[in-house]
Amino acid sequence: MIHSIIFDLDGTLTDTLRDLCDSTNFALRQMGWAERSLAEVRRFVGNGVRRLIKRAVPQDVSNDDFEQCFKIFQAHYLEHCQDQTCLYEGVAEMLREVHEAGYKTAIVSNKLQAGVDELYETYFRGVVDVAIGEREGIRRKPAPDMVELALKELNADKCETVYVGDSEVDVQTARNSGLPCISVLWGFRDRQELEEAGATTFIKHPSELLEILK
Repeated sequence: MIHSIIFDLDGTLTDTLRDLCDSTNFALRQMGWAERSLAEVRRFVGNGVRRLIKRAVPQDVSNDDFEQCFKIFQAHYLEHCQDQTCLYEGVAEMLREVHEAGYKTAIVSNKLQAGVDELYETYFRGVVDVAIGEREGIRRKPAPDMVELALKELNADKCETVYVGDSEVDVQTARNSGLPCISVLWGFRDRQELEEAGATTFIKHPSELLEILK
């Protein structure tokens, strides 16, 4: 029986792509570099914002220029991370049903902890128990560290926990953590990409989650 659910954030619960793209392009403009399309940024996300910017900048930039660009991105995104971000359709209802059904829940995200905290206060307080983002001393997904911390804070048993995410990074994270994975099809990756990463269980709408857990 499943008693605990660990969720990815971006692309799974929240549609953050446009704000990530806008902040990326703001930083690139400030540096005098070419902007990236929404489709490109969609491919770049999943391994944390530092890797997002690493993929977005020109290949031959110096480390100092990269660090400056990343700082510009961070500052802009923390101010604008909710300009266009929203929950995916059906997520609010699903989280409320999951909470009322008694499941323990956590969010684990490669987003900076400050960004996770802001979104948690807006959308998830009262329906999600724990929210873990990128911070000092803990490896980003697909390493299992964030999941292991979430399990500890939830006081949850790994054999009674499932992981829910939208990307190949989430499939790898679940595998590295020893958890079954449910892949959502409304996020940043399509079914073919997920299957190539090893995903085997899918849902097309948040309302399907409780049914598949039963």
